[in-house]
Amino acid sequence: MCLDISVKIVIPKGIYFLSTATLDGPCKAPIELQVQGTMKAPTDPGAFKEPKWIAFNRIENFKLSGGGVFDGQGTTAYKREGCKGHDYCGSLPINLRFDFLTNAMIQDITTTDSKQFQANVLGCNNITFEHFTVSAPEESPNTDGIHIGRSDGVNVLNSEIKTGDDCVSIGDGSKNLVINGVTCGPGHGISIGSLGLFKNEEPVDGFTVKNCTMTNTSNGVRIKTWPGAEPGTCSNIHFEDITVTNVSSPVIIDQKYCPWNKCKINEESKVTLSNISFKNIHGTSARPEAVKIICSATLPCENVELADIEITHSGPTRPAVSQCSNVKPKFSGKQNPAACSAPIPARPTPTA
Repeated sequence: MCLDISVKIVIPKGIYFLSTATLDGPCKAPIELQVQGTMKAPTDPGAFKEPKWIAFNRIENFKLSGGGVFDGQGTTAYKREGCKGHDYCGSLPINLRFDFLTNAMIQDITTTDSKQFQANVLGCNNITFEHFTVSAPEESPNTDGIHIGRSDGVNVLNSEIKTGDDCVSIGDGSKNLVINGVTCGPGHGISIGSLGLFKNEEPVDGFTVKNCTMTNTSNGVRIKTWPGAEPGTCSNIHFEDITVTNVSSPVIIDQKYCPWNKCKINEESKVTLSNISFKNIHGTSARPEAVKIICSATLPCENVELADIEITHSGPTRPAVSQCSNVKPKFSGKQNPAACSAPIPARPTPTA
């Protein structure tokens, strides 16, 4: 239970071993948790009864800061059977959960080696991550840096994310999001989705990614939806001023997203995509397919814009290409590779 007065809690420098912890509201008076030390989770995944390590729930006016580290000690979990095969490891704990917060700031905090997502944001309103650092090995499965779902007004600013999955991933029901000044890599890039897998998914509306850098990632900026599953909508999405270095798929809309072949690949996605722009994206691609926009045949993408694309293939084989399916984008500025000039293969290269 929370007091009706502002509270500041300081955890000084040092190493602390913590089993699990939840700061559970409702709390309306300002709370500041200043972590200066290093918090370490149990190494044994079996020590957790729920898929969370540290959680903050139903709090208004919350600040987490101090330069501290939350170490999930997830190395053992990465080797666990099933996770290594990239199955969904939903029973593993998330390092930091932020659930139903209003007016929150997460600043100068590091999360490392989580056994599952590094940070999860659900049902939040007006929450900002600034100078937020994520560190996990490239081979760590399902360790999204920040996963955002059903939240309004989330900002991720001037942060560094190195992980084994999406640096930032956006789930359904998310709106008015800004990602600015993020460096990503290794990882799977900055992704919307996957969408369309579950019933009653809420719309994604209003997402801007700007001034970001992707290095040695499997994807750059991406929207991914499942074929043949459930309906949904995703609109008003803008990617701008993005630098890619040795990125396998720098620009991608994938409405045939089918990891582990667990989908109806011969059916079309039922998620409607509209008002999407890719502007001033430049650098190098690790594969020839630098731009790949694969939309649904039954619900073609609407109002897609490609402007000032300058991506070369960093490998020794053929030059970079741009592939489009079920979309008629608007083009402006430089287009290298030539926009939508290459055919889509019968079986497109799957993405992680």
